[in-house]
Amino acid sequence: MKKLLLLFLLFSASLIAQTKFKVDLSNPNATIHTHLYFLQPSSYNPEKAAAVIYGYDSMEAQEIAIKLKKIMDAKGLKVDFSKVPTNKMYSDTTATKGGNQYILFPRKMPDIFLEKIENNWYYSKETSSKVIGIYDLMYPWYSAKLQKIIPEIGHRTLFKIELWQYLGLLILIAISFGLFFVLRKIIFLVLNKSQHLIINISDEGIKSSIKKLTRPIVLLILMAFAEKRLPSLVLHIDVYNFLLLAINIMMVVFWIYVFMKLVLVVMSIYAKYAESTVSKLDDQLVPVLRNFLMGLVIFLGILKFLTLFGVDPITVLAGASIGGIAIALASQDTVKNFIGTIMIFIDKPFHIGDWIEAGAVIGTVETVGFRSTTVRAADTSIFQIPNSQLSEMVVNNKGLRSFRRYTTNLGIRYDTPPELIEAFVIGIRRIIELEPSTRTEQFNVEFVGFSDSSLSILLNVYFVNLDWNSEQSSKHILHMKILKLASSLGIGFAFPSSTIMIEQFPDKTVFDVNYNTDEKRIKEILDALNKPVE
Repeated sequence: MKKLLLLFLLFSASLIAQTKFKVDLSNPNATIHTHLYFLQPSSYNPEKAAAVIYGYDSMEAQEIAIKLKKIMDAKGLKVDFSKVPTNKMYSDTTATKGGNQYILFPRKMPDIFLEKIENNWYYSKETSSKVIGIYDLMYPWYSAKLQKIIPEIGHRTLFKIELWQYLGLLILIAISFGLFFVLRKIIFLVLNKSQHLIINISDEGIKSSIKKLTRPIVLLILMAFAEKRLPSLVLHIDVYNFLLLAINIMMVVFWIYVFMKLVLVVMSIYAKYAESTVSKLDDQLVPVLRNFLMGLVIFLGILKFLTLFGVDPITVLAGASIGGIAIALASQDTVKNFIGTIMIFIDKPFHIGDWIEAGAVIGTVETVGFRSTTVRAADTSIFQIPNSQLSEMVVNNKGLRSFRRYTTNLGIRYDTPPELIEAFVIGIRRIIELEPSTRTEQFNVEFVGFSDSSLSILLNVYFVNLDWNSEQSSKHILHMKILKLASSLGIGFAFPSSTIMIEQFPDKTVFDVNYNTDEKRIKEILDALNKPVE
């Protein structure tokens, strides 16, 4: 009874197996399953696998089916049958042609697709016609010959890798190692030459950045070379997938590194260019733009990393967009300040170092950041003005003036003789004309009125130095020369006072100031102003 039951179970299992693994072309899922199943080592039957190829004789169809399987293995493409449709009337909405079609790997290999011919599903005629060409590109001529001449011991496996494949990997590494030293010199020469063609600036910092950029570029080339040569070793699909994932991860890391170094090179060149321009705002843009580009490179690198682990790029971009909107809504002030920063860099209402008046804030612009602008007041205190507010303020930029105007009144004593007043005015005019820090085309030095305690002489002059510190230095020089002129002429400056005139006082003489109004002496003093200072 037990033997009869065991025989019945074995017979039933064999019937189920025959029913389950028969050739079936009724839908995309069944066709792909038929193709791959009959090319597995445990169920190898290329004649049945060739049934999925349409329009070729038996031998050609077998060759195409086998090579198509090897191409899929070499690309590390695994079929997820849970996602392959079983609908015999399925129509892919992404297909460029009409009719019933199914693209197996739309992102990685859009050329491989199935189509419904009459009542069955086959690999398309376009796919079959391209298989041999794709196979020849991926598997060089020596790949098949190597497998034939390798002795039996070379085909022994260790961790799913045959011994001859280990040797092939070592040779590939050795070739890559030799190419590294050759390509490094070539790539450096090309980058250095390109930099001089684009913008002819010789700088050790730029040269050092180019050297650092050369190595990852060479490694990227070698990674691409290794990726192209790996299929010739005919590795197990699991091993190939692991190596391919490792190579892709390293390539993404190197690409991030390359773009980060490229940002540094470009910003180094831009910094040199900004130094040659009049605007100091360009210099401040360098760190802001560098930080922005660095953040953008890292963000895109993270997105690429996610796609390597099977995340759909459209889903990633959609998630990033939704996340960006959520962050923007949660930080509206930050977004407004960022937009304000962009408007400041576009409009350039001021430069770094300009003396500005913005509302209640008066001072020198020190930095312009992503969020705010730093202004240092005359008392050295710091004001942080949000860029969103600063871009809407009325900004009086005194740093953009053509000249710095300086106006003051010089008060001299009431008892100063007219001859000395005239000489004093003429002398100040000559000082201004000879002073290099003042504008000689336009100035005013005039006796303008009678104040309560002094005779007022208007001094209205324009300094050519726009910097605030330079203006104060120019004032100092001008003031000292005026004081020396007044001392030479014997003119005294008035201050608030009251004068009591006493006509008769016992045993005292009348107080009187003696002014020297000798014309010859006055002329000598004024002529001395024209002589250069030794």
